[in-house]
Amino acid sequence: MNSSESLKKLRNVISTLLGPDGCPWDKEQTPASLCDYVIEEAFELVEAIRADDKREAMEELGDVMFLLLFIAELYEKNGSFTLADAIDSSSAKMIRRHPHVFADCKVENQDELLKNWEKIKRSEKEKSEKIFDSLPKGLPPLLKAYRINAKAARTGFTFESDEQCIQQLESEWKEWNTALESGDSKASEEEFGDYLFTLIELGRRKGIKANTALDSTNSKFLDRFSKMEDLAKKQDKDISDMDLIELNKLWNQVKK
Repeated sequence: MNSSESLKKLRNVISTLLGPDGCPWDKEQTPASLCDYVIEEAFELVEAIRADDKREAMEELGDVMFLLLFIAELYEKNGSFTLADAIDSSSAKMIRRHPHVFADCKVENQDELLKNWEKIKRSEKEKSEKIFDSLPKGLPPLLKAYRINAKAARTGFTFESDEQCIQQLESEWKEWNTALESGDSKASEEEFGDYLFTLIELGRRKGIKANTALDSTNSKFLDRFSKMEDLAKKQDKDISDMDLIELNKLWNQVKK
């Protein structure tokens, strides 16, 4: 079965679920009630991709696709728009935002390409819209900080060099330590946030996405700690009863 036939089959499944003899639960759903499921399935897809689990990625991609088509069907049923409208709108948008591919626009480098993208994107919106108005409010903080820095850079509002960014990072570190020494918890939290924000920008300039990097580190820590627990169990010990010296010994064993 090719992709077109599979897509048609899935749409038929959704139509049946929402039909007269369909599922009572499905028929009660609205685009708004399905939002949390979209987020959950998207996270599961990302997890499968990052784990390089192709079989799981295939399954989760299907789950995300099901929800997107489900939502499209609901909008179509209430007369808002059709799936074709959404797809055509996206196609037109991508063609419009890639004049260096679909038209005769010339770009010299990646920075110029991204700045051009931002200009085209803004021209599509209301003239009163500001640079960050299109930034989703519900983005996780690390991802949001990355997107803020990226958008600011596309307007030219960024450090002139990586060295300047590093100097700012060092300055933020000193300010955080000063706040810590003062015992002012609110100031400490604010300065820590400033340091993180600048660190995320330095990572972006080096081609590192903070959200992805931290997710990888989290996974690495959890994997190592799990192996520490296995080693402790082999020694007939409970890891929660071990002191820091013993724990560090296990940690070093796992790292090796």
